[in-house]
Amino acid sequence: MYDTIVIGAGPAGMTAALYAARSNLKVATLEQGAPGGQMNNTSDIENYPGFEMISGPELSMKMYEPLEKLGVENLYGIVEAIKDEGDIKKVITSDATYETKTVIIATGAKHRLLEVKGEDTYSSRGVSYCAVCDGAFFRNQDLLVVGGGDSAVEEALFLTRFANKVTIVHRRDALRAQKLLQDRAFAHEKIDFIWDSVVEEIKGNDLKVTSVDIKNVKTGEVTNHEFGGVFIYVGLDPVSNMVADLDITDEDGWIITDDHMRTNRKGIYAIGDVRQKDLRQITTAVGDGAMAGQQVYQFIAGLD
Repeated sequence: MYDTIVIGAGPAGMTAALYAARSNLKVATLEQGAPGGQMNNTSDIENYPGFEMISGPELSMKMYEPLEKLGVENLYGIVEAIKDEGDIKKVITSDATYETKTVIIATGAKHRLLEVKGEDTYSSRGVSYCAVCDGAFFRNQDLLVVGGGDSAVEEALFLTRFANKVTIVHRRDALRAQKLLQDRAFAHEKIDFIWDSVVEEIKGNDLKVTSVDIKNVKTGEVTNHEFGGVFIYVGLDPVSNMVADLDITDEDGWIITDDHMRTNRKGIYAIGDVRQKDLRQITTAVGDGAMAGQQVYQFIAGLD
């Protein structure tokens, strides 16, 4: 029996585990990958207080190290469901069932798919959702980045380290990324733009991506462009399928909480990118985690 199980070990989850463990609770994190979550896919973090610049993997390890010292257990698995049985919650994975007094859901969000022809066919053969993971495989090639937000522009800038040229295609005539990133992209000699356009089809041979059909949304014209790789950043979808039966999400799957990270189920909290919120950043995730870790302590003290 755990006092709390934190599902997900990104910045939100690790902070929640830290605060709960410092309150002398029996805490476990349940993760299906390495601690850090999507931070591990980020090359350079420039907006986390205390660091002018730090890599995602490095910051992940700095957050993880105190948990080991505090005795937080590390469980591994894919959560299939969470059952609310009053004072006891059950976290069900493909391999085991864990019992806990409270649950903190920190499962984050996943990259949204374009859902165009060729995307699935060439996944891992030229179609990628992580420039940090795959960029080095595309040296001296022309690459396409799909999207106009912070992630798209950040990853386009990262890809210039390897690519011959990087083209950003965006469905609007202006980027949504923060001004600093826009200025860097516009000034970079390796970055070009295709405005008011969307990907119609990703094409290739038996081995890899070779070209992309791009449609202008204003004129309807479709043109073919040669690219060796396509990196997709068109938004996020919440990883909340395991709570589908709990009635704690909005119609899009984002978990609804109050300012104390409490859902409408007593003893179940949600933090970080999986939560319905306006800003999804490492700093806001950490703030969510601190609040949830403290709230769990107060909830369990009340039970006792």
